[in-house]
Amino acid sequence: MKPITDELEPAHLTSVVGGDRNSQAVVNPAIAGSFPPALKLERSLPLKGVDLRELRARDLARERARLSRRVLAAGVVDFPVEGSANPFTVGLYFTRVKLGNPSKEFYVQIDTGSDILWVNCDGCNGCPTSSGLSIQLEFFDPQKSSSASLIGCSDQRCSSALQSGEAACPASDSSMSQCSYTFQYGDGSGTSGYYVSDTLYFDTVTENEQSANSSANVIFGCSNSQSGDLTKPDRAVDGIFGFGQHELSVISQLSSAGVSPKVFSHCLKGSDNGGGILVLGKIVEPGIVYTQLVQSQPHYNLNLLSILVNGQELNIDSSVFSTSTTQGTIVDSGTTLAYLAEQAYDPFVDAIISSLQPSLVQSFNSKGNQCFVTASSADDVFPPVTLNFAGGASMNLKPSDYLIQQGSVNGAIIWCIGWQKNQGGVTILGDLVLKDKIFVYDLANQRIGWTNYDCSLSVNVSSSSGKNEFVNTGQLDLSGSLRNVNYSILPMGLVVFLLHVFVSHIKQLQLM
Repeated sequence: MKPITDELEPAHLTSVVGGDRNSQAVVNPAIAGSFPPALKLERSLPLKGVDLRELRARDLARERARLSRRVLAAGVVDFPVEGSANPFTVGLYFTRVKLGNPSKEFYVQIDTGSDILWVNCDGCNGCPTSSGLSIQLEFFDPQKSSSASLIGCSDQRCSSALQSGEAACPASDSSMSQCSYTFQYGDGSGTSGYYVSDTLYFDTVTENEQSANSSANVIFGCSNSQSGDLTKPDRAVDGIFGFGQHELSVISQLSSAGVSPKVFSHCLKGSDNGGGILVLGKIVEPGIVYTQLVQSQPHYNLNLLSILVNGQELNIDSSVFSTSTTQGTIVDSGTTLAYLAEQAYDPFVDAIISSLQPSLVQSFNSKGNQCFVTASSADDVFPPVTLNFAGGASMNLKPSDYLIQQGSVNGAIIWCIGWQKNQGGVTILGDLVLKDKIFVYDLANQRIGWTNYDCSLSVNVSSSSGKNEFVNTGQLDLSGSLRNVNYSILPMGLVVFLLHVFVSHIKQLQLM
């Protein structure tokens, strides 16, 4: 997520979207002939249902202008990950953080598209009090924490946040005022509050694979007002964990304090069970390729050079992907789906369609989204996609990295393209692309690396780029016990989903 100055929890995360194609297709009679008049979706969905238009609206919310105690030196900080990239179940990854004294646990969305960690605070206006994710929401109260202190406008750390737009202070008498913030999102939702300093508790994994309970003082946001989609309880969490590069991000604060290296990594499971790995440290895997970050950008911008579908480069002017104030390619774990710059979207979808065999896959358009029906395995009939970045780094994508399964009917699977057209020039790589891959954000060397990976497996993590110290982080939870737990997706209700496109086509066939 990106603020118009930010998003939610896990060592774990969230986001969504909808399409924009106008082409029409007739359902293959060989496939459609066996369909019943009313098609019942064989899938568990949220109670109210979620179509791609709503997902798009949620992702647009991300389109916003965008420690004192030293612990085990440069240890690996390990966060648990929950949630899933599946927009029809959870649609976000989140983690748990413990704050205050006595400590309270908060569920926060993992968001590499914003900087600040913030949680709902006592007396918040508009904050949800319940969650459809079946998690217990909490409220932080600085007055009930013996270690909490408010950040004033005269504080040097507030001054730094003022320059980047992450903080606000009144024009008059600012020295005695409270350092505050307002983050506004593109869908009209937003949050405002004030900054607090308090104790953050976390797991530190040492080189001998032991886990220790550690803590450090950090500055975070205390939300006292929310509006728009942030007030909705269906997928509510306690706040947003921003993993950006700003001085007030937790990764920057812990790195400056010597608690953790200036690098973090995640591996998000793409299965419906979800979960994954999130560490402040560098995951070490032989297949990881790196590309440099675009400098002086508020987000994690990469230089995307070209896109290949089925090995063929798309005819897209490379300037479409160049970075400016209005375009570029952003890695954002706070976005559920993915967005392509407007000029690249139609060539991409057209190339997908032209590579398909009509005898195996039928294309059709539903509510502006390009969809398909097939009885075959997606990997067998849909083409691979490759994203080429500066420095020779390529990202190889499977069909599951750009398709969303909408349901199944009589053994035929309904797929829709999850990449959406961005009417502006920004390309966003959200959870749909990030899942099932190791991602390393090497901020010390200003680069991002990745490789395809089974995120249900453990990983080796280096606590320092100069030392060969590895830990099996994938097996540890916050208490140091084995993490071999299946993060089950909490049921949000069942819904019967009728595909009117099929019904109308079937009726037409019956009249012929």
